[in-house]
Amino acid sequence: MTFKVKFSLFVMVIAIITILSTTMLNTGVTLYNNSGDKTATIINEIDPYETEYVYLDNIPSNAEPVVLVEGVNGLDYTYDGLDYVHLSDKKNEVVQLGSGKPGIYHGRLTGYGPDCPGCSSVGNVSCLTREKTNHSLIYDGLYYDDSVYGNVRILAADNSAFPCGTIIKVDNGILKEFYGIVLDTGSTMRNAWRQGVVWMDLAFSSQAEALVGNATSGNTTFSVQRWGW
Repeated sequence: MTFKVKFSLFVMVIAIITILSTTMLNTGVTLYNNSGDKTATIINEIDPYETEYVYLDNIPSNAEPVVLVEGVNGLDYTYDGLDYVHLSDKKNEVVQLGSGKPGIYHGRLTGYGPDCPGCSSVGNVSCLTREKTNHSLIYDGLYYDDSVYGNVRILAADNSAFPCGTIIKVDNGILKEFYGIVLDTGSTMRNAWRQGVVWMDLAFSSQAEALVGNATSGNTTFSVQRWGW
């Protein structure tokens, strides 16, 4: 961007929305113009960020890329071809990609509640969280706040096939596609896996809600986004 300005002592506020990001930068700078005709050329230059890729072997090769760090462009300007001012540093974007075994399955999804037969009296799931604490469906809720994937629904699965902490994108054709985390298990899921069937349970606040929660589907796609913790 190049333009002419006329002034003797001028305070300019540069407000630029960078081309490659939505970051807005407001910076006040003082410019001294000693040219004979009181004109000067100011050139703003964007220093575009680069993208760095992190490959993890516990992330399936089919997993969607995850942006771990948002990229931010840097900004500089030159005044009348002489003075150079560095306004801000660029910050490279960091993207997580998978190099692990792929994990796309088709099977059955149902629902369950903490009051199910054989469930914990306080609603505790069978897996410990990443923080090594118990999670109660009654007191802590139906979601777990994952450090990378955010708030995700709690799932029960066969932990020999889907270890605790496994993140799965679930599409049962009824509910809106969502992300879940394996934090529980059950004999139904374990027996089904031994027979070559993928069966997972989606946690609800009660068994009654699970029956009307639109979870049940025999044609569900489970796409693993992370294997375990």
